[in-house]
Amino acid sequence: MGIFKRLKTIAKADINSLLDGVEDPIALLNEYSREMEQEMAKAQRALSRQIFVENKQAALILETKELVDKRTRQAKLAIDQGDDSIAKLAVQEKLNQEKQLSFYEQQYDVIKGQTETLREKLADLQETYRELQQRKILLASRANVAQSMKQIQKATVSFQTDNILRGVARAEDKILMMEAEVQAGSQFANPLLQHDAVFQNYVNEEELHREIEKLKNEKVTLS
Repeated sequence: MGIFKRLKTIAKADINSLLDGVEDPIALLNEYSREMEQEMAKAQRALSRQIFVENKQAALILETKELVDKRTRQAKLAIDQGDDSIAKLAVQEKLNQEKQLSFYEQQYDVIKGQTETLREKLADLQETYRELQQRKILLASRANVAQSMKQIQKATVSFQTDNILRGVARAEDKILMMEAEVQAGSQFANPLLQHDAVFQNYVNEEELHREIEKLKNEKVTLS
């Protein structure tokens, strides 16, 4: 990274810090996505230029091969006609073109290697960009959930639920006390009624014996 790019990055960070106070993670991810898109665009343009150079070199090779074939035919025709001077010139040109052809083919191999490197670079950038987009979607979802939870927590604190719960507990204690007072008052309201109730609930031995005999007789009848 050059010094000017570093200064630019620092300046942008300072401005963002002044505007927001803290970094917005979603905005930061969006900025990274834009930077990645710019890198892919540069790689695409470089690849386009490289393909143009490769195609131009291929056309030059084809043209040189055709010229070699032409000079070869001219040399053969001159030899058949006994024109040694023309044959010599044609062969000389043929040899020169073959040397050029060899050089062009070597250049073409280098250019093709460079083209393949750029293709791989662009493919890597595209794959990285896809991964970044997927992570951005996931992180954005997590950020939204975290922000919602943060707002809920703030709302919970603003409502002072601890004080409310303590108030509910005090109200419940008062109600329990009122119910206890009612129960205590009902027990001592009319002692005579309580005595009659106890007397009515009393079962003597004779009643108990009669009921047992009755059940025994019923059991025998059923069997």
